[in-house]
Amino acid sequence: MAGNSGKITKYRQPWNLNIGMLIFAAILVYVVICVLMYFRTDHIVGYSVKEGSLTSNSIYKGIALRTEEIITGTDAGYVNYFAREGERVAAGDLVYTVDETGRLADYINTSENGENMLSDSDLTELKTEITAFANRFDRTQFADTYSFKHSVEGTALKLSNYNILANVDDLNNAAGSMFINYRNAPKSGIVTYSIDGYEDLHLEDMTADLFDQKNYEKTYLVNNELIANGDPVYKLSTNEDWSIVIQVDEAMAEELLEKEYVEVRFLKNQYTSWGEAASYTNEDGDVFVSLTFTNSMITFCTDRFIDIELLLEDEKGLKIPNSAIVQKEFFIVPKEYVTKGGNGGNDGVLLETIDEEGNLATQFVPTTIYDATDTEYYLDDSVLQPGDYIVKPESTEKYAVSKTGSLTGVYNINKGYADFKQVNVLYQNDEYSIVRSNTVYGLNVYDFIVLDASTVNDNQFIYE
Repeated sequence: MAGNSGKITKYRQPWNLNIGMLIFAAILVYVVICVLMYFRTDHIVGYSVKEGSLTSNSIYKGIALRTEEIITGTDAGYVNYFAREGERVAAGDLVYTVDETGRLADYINTSENGENMLSDSDLTELKTEITAFANRFDRTQFADTYSFKHSVEGTALKLSNYNILANVDDLNNAAGSMFINYRNAPKSGIVTYSIDGYEDLHLEDMTADLFDQKNYEKTYLVNNELIANGDPVYKLSTNEDWSIVIQVDEAMAEELLEKEYVEVRFLKNQYTSWGEAASYTNEDGDVFVSLTFTNSMITFCTDRFIDIELLLEDEKGLKIPNSAIVQKEFFIVPKEYVTKGGNGGNDGVLLETIDEEGNLATQFVPTTIYDATDTEYYLDDSVLQPGDYIVKPESTEKYAVSKTGSLTGVYNINKGYADFKQVNVLYQNDEYSIVRSNTVYGLNVYDFIVLDASTVNDNQFIYE
């Protein structure tokens, strides 16, 4: 066909401007910028002030120090104990016997004392001891199981031999040919059947290593064991006064010494008692505090490590986070230079100025009072400058503004801007502080403050 070459020519399509795509791109850029600005900007977060209290971590593991005397044997043979562990014996009371032949145990088993069945009260005592251990058992302190095993064995043995203790004279007559030596207590005290090398410790001997129970070894003195002359046989605690030593930091040591007497709760049985505080710092800088008691020693006579809780008084007031607290400088002026003026009768000072003609004049300048002593006010430093002179009302006396002082406070945002309020910190831990409530220039319950004081400036308006 004429004029038709059969070739198809492509034409470039015109570029069409899509207004929807432009709007979407602009919104996307705006969102990205806002997100970046959000993450790059410190955000002002409010915190509602509430009443509360702080309880410090006051649970410690202490080492019990007592007046202890290790009694050694004067004979060789098999020892048999006839005094119950943890009970007081008087001077001259029978504590143990030494059987040179080993025949006393056979006599006890075959004598007319019978099967030595435990009474209901004896069984109750054993059950109480077992239940108490089960309630306080800690899997991480499995070594306590061996102490418990020894304690139960000793309790059961002494309970089963109770009728023998009541008939010592008959035993003397029947076993006279057995070469049995009777050994009595040299003085009164509490009997225990274990030694650990801590018997002669005093507060001045304390080191941090002594509190490591991994290195602690306790030797039990077992009934019917063979002993030699001079071997330890039992231990006497001869004084009801005793101490618990704990390791603390310097601040806690000062607090305990200031109180002088501290109430303590023993976690083993939840009993409480008051201890007199004394402290010692060793050459390594470790600080130890001893709490001395005049009672309860017999309850813990078999324990060397005792968990206690210090019942310190909880400080109550307004609870605020430490991040809200800031230090701020203020001018300090005598009270007689502060007066009231202006339309609202606000507090302020008479600032000395120079008028247009070069003459001295005074101008009332309102200023906020942030704290007060008996003779001085803390005034805002934003309206006064160092070297300014203020005039005493109804007088010609002048005072040069120069003295400054620092106050501890927070930024109150009740009015929509960061308003500094002075606080009096009563107690503080790592996260929170307790401050005094209902002070003249301070906070009140339910006030809103800035959670992080580093995110605002003084008098900054709050938009969030």
